[in-house]
Amino acid sequence: MRTNFITVLLLVSAFFAKAQELTIPQLSQYLADNPFVMSPTYAGIGDHVKIRVNGLTQWVGIEDAPDTQSLAADMRIGERSGIGALLYNDSNGETKQRGARLSFAHHLTLDRYDDEFLSFGLSYNFNQFRIDIENFDALDPSVTDDRATTNHNFDVGVMYRYDKFYFSLNASNILNKDLTKFNPVFEPNTLRNYYAYTGYRYTKNKNSRMEIEPSVFFQLFESDGRSVTDLNVKFRWYDFEDYYYAGVTYRFLNDQIGDPLYIAPIVGLKKNNFYFGYSYQIILNEILGYSTGTHVVTLGVDLFQGISNCRCTY
Repeated sequence: MRTNFITVLLLVSAFFAKAQELTIPQLSQYLADNPFVMSPTYAGIGDHVKIRVNGLTQWVGIEDAPDTQSLAADMRIGERSGIGALLYNDSNGETKQRGARLSFAHHLTLDRYDDEFLSFGLSYNFNQFRIDIENFDALDPSVTDDRATTNHNFDVGVMYRYDKFYFSLNASNILNKDLTKFNPVFEPNTLRNYYAYTGYRYTKNKNSRMEIEPSVFFQLFESDGRSVTDLNVKFRWYDFEDYYYAGVTYRFLNDQIGDPLYIAPIVGLKKNNFYFGYSYQIILNEILGYSTGTHVVTLGVDLFQGISNCRCTY
């Protein structure tokens, strides 16, 4: 009974992964001071080459549960633009995908005295997706190859910043998927999803060493109309240019607000030019009896500082 239940859960997760294909699973990675993994509009914001390595292990204790690794880097070019790249490897049971995302962003100044900025971002996505069929039963014996496809796609985004307020709106995987090697009856070809991210970094006064950052992340999948929301809050304590943070994120399906998918405490720090972030997602659905939760670890380093003359890239 336990084995059958776990199998069903993994099949359900594979179904949901269809809408996420061509990208890495969007969980709490962006909260580890790493919003570029979510939106190309953040490319080049900052005065260093920012490098972040992320490991995500879902549903610890369940065999063949989703597992993801990624490497992201972005940097400023010129005074008002930025470029970035993301490499990822993702497995979910018998489905495997790996790929890359190349991004460009341009940042405009609307009001330099009030720190009002508008940013535009564009990403090119390359993805290799494969279903391993060697462990499947009841297949035609003549079928010996894996179901595999290579896809190309694009993301677009826009972000508005005013002082310590920010709002980002994005569309991901705007092109339809090539279904040449898949059954179009069961496999959706619409991968578009839309997401918004907004928040505010509040400090009591200029001399305060503590900062509070509430934020909201919303994602809508066009293929079936599903949508999820993250409600987040982070507390940062500054020690000159270093800081420590702690917080929590609450994720739920928007038709089940009172029944969260998970609650995740988050902690991290910046020490000199090194970053560390950790999140433990406490699962609150039927999987709870079979898994100890989901771990998300982020390591980062900032290199080659280069000060810009435009505050739009601060």
